Amino acid sequence: MKVLFIGGTGFISAAASRSAIAEGLETFVLNRGSRIADLPGSIRLTADVRSPGDVRRALQGLEFDVVVDWIAFTPDDIERDLDLFRGRVKQYVFVSSASAYEKPPTNYLITESTRLHNPFWEYSRGKILCEERLAAAHRDEGFPVTIVRPSMTYDTNLPIALGGWGTYTLADRLMRGRPVIVHGDGSSLWVVTHADDLARGLLGLLGNERAVGEAFHITSDEVLTWNQIYQTIAEALGVEADIVHIPSDFIAQVAPGLSGSLLGDKTWSVVFDNSKIKAFVPGFRADVPFREGIGRTLEWFAADASRRFVDEGVNAEMDSILAAYAGTRR
Repeated sequence: MKVLFIGGTGFISAAASRSAIAEGLETFVLNRGSRIADLPGSIRLTADVRSPGDVRRALQGLEFDVVVDWIAFTPDDIERDLDLFRGRVKQYVFVSSASAYEKPPTNYLITESTRLHNPFWEYSRGKILCEERLAAAHRDEGFPVTIVRPSMTYDTNLPIALGGWGTYTLADRLMRGRPVIVHGDGSSLWVVTHADDLARGLLGLLGNERAVGEAFHITSDEVLTWNQIYQTIAEALGVEADIVHIPSDFIAQVAPGLSGSLLGDKTWSVVFDNSKIKAFVPGFRADVPFREGIGRTLEWFAADASRRFVDEGVNAEMDSILAAYAGTRR
C-alpha cells in the first residue's frame, strides 16, 4: 500500500509514520522540511502545503492508495486537498479533533454520533467546518473520506492542560518545587492516549474500505482525573507535585489565550466509547497505560539536554495566574 502523510513529523504523526514504515507500507511524508524527524525508510517530499503549486510539483506523477492529512485546519485547506486528490486516491483520511464534540457535553460518555458543537474554541470550530465540507464531498461526489478524531495524545510531549504544551516547562517546575496549576478541583475525568496506540488504530483504518464515509475516535480506555495525571508525572520525576487548584473561568479571565483549550475542551469530564474503532479494526486496543507511557516520555527528554526546553513566557504566565488567584484569597 502506498501512503502519503501530509505533515507526518509532529508529536503524534511521527509515531504513525514510523508504524506505517514498520508495517511495510510505502510511506511518503510531505512537509516543509522545517521539522526533522527520525523516519528512516520514508520517502521525503518537500513542499509548503499552503502553496498548491509547490505541492503539485512535489507530487507530479505520483498516486496514492491513502492520503492522511494531519495539518488541515480550515475549509480552505480541505478545498486545496480536494483539488489535489480528486481521482488520485482511494482513501483520504482527515485528522480532526475530539474537541469538536459538543461543549459543554450533555453526557460524559462520547460516541462518534455525539453532536459536533464547540462555541468556545475557534480551532475546534475549524475542524467541524472541515468535517462538514468533507461530508458534503463524500455525499455529492463520492470523495473517499475517513475522519479520525484524536483526543489528547502524547509521545515526546507532556499531556497537560497548563504548563507549556510541547516543552519541558512543567517538568522543570515540578523538579524545582514550584507550584503548578490544575484547573478546577482536579477531579474531572480525562483520557490521555499514547501516540503508539493511536497509530495502531489509525493503521487499521488505512486501506479499509468499510471505513470510507465513517468517523472514528481512537483513544485509551484508561480514565484518569487531572489530579492523577499531574501527580503521575510528578511521581515519574521522583518528586511531589505542589498543585494549586484554580477555577477554569478565573484562569481564562487572567490568561485569555488559554480560554479555548480550557473552556472548549479540558474543563469538562470526557470519556470515549471506543466500540466503533474496535469493531472496524479487530484486535485493536490501547496497550500503553499512562504510568508507563509518561515514563517513556520523560526518558526521551532525559536522553538529550537540548530537548528540555523551558519556556519562560509560560512560567511567567503561570506565575501571574497564581499571583492573581492568591490575591483573591487574602
